[in-house]
Amino acid sequence: MSDSVTLKPIHPEPEKAWMMPYAPAVHIVGACNLMYISGATASDLYHHHPHIDSEHQHSCDITVQTERAMAAIKSILDTVGATWTDVVKITKYLTDMRDADGMHRTMNPYFGDWRPASTMICINQLSSPGARVELDMIVAVPAK
Repeated sequence: MSDSVTLKPIHPEPEKAWMMPYAPAVHIVGACNLMYISGATASDLYHHHPHIDSEHQHSCDITVQTERAMAAIKSILDTVGATWTDVVKITKYLTDMRDADGMHRTMNPYFGDWRPASTMICINQLSSPGARVELDMIVAVPAK
């Protein structure tokens, strides 16, 4: 990494960073000003590792799970002064492709007319039992 580019872990709640084995996001400051957001699920953004089951009680409703993941991501965007229209790439992980329409109906109002690049993958299981959706994003953070 050159002297003009730095990697900055983003923690909307820095006092809870000790609970996590990863950063909720990494902001690349300098040459490219990109931020990579770690996968967010319906679980609280900050939770213990190894997992404590009581921190991962999920609604079975894909709308509720998607809204919770989007709320966690919004806290990260707010921390760096970015908005949904700064998101350039989303990777969506679903445990059941039949949830895709419900997930998209829930996500679309956040983005308005903006549609970032996107990949959707169906996988067997997410990091906590009952999680049906996980979202990660790449954000072009506005220069300040």
